[in-house]
Amino acid sequence: MNKKLARLRRARKTRAKIAQLKVPSLTVYRSNSHIYAQIISPCRSRVLAAASTLDKDLREKVSNGGNKAAAALVGRAIAEKAKAIGIETVAFDRSGYLYHGRVQALAEAAREAGLKF
Repeated sequence: MNKKLARLRRARKTRAKIAQLKVPSLTVYRSNSHIYAQIISPCRSRVLAAASTLDKDLREKVSNGGNKAAAALVGRAIAEKAKAIGIETVAFDRSGYLYHGRVQALAEAAREAGLKF
């Protein structure tokens, strides 16, 4: 089993558990150059809010979108957008990535900005 298949297997198990909780999920995707975060409705049919290092306002603040500082900015931005639409509690879907580095920085910044998961 290669790295990608192992990550997708972990993601599938996590998403099955999140589907039982019936709460919005904060889903993270990371590439080598950027990091993306979305808040998805409980029925997994609609994106309620999104933030990434490609957003115009964040792109001006970050020189490199693939580091922890950029991930922290995305975490704060997604938490602010969630609070603006009335969402305070979410389930954290790390998409099978290890809770380390950029994924951890995004999660901690979102928690500091007031999002609960």
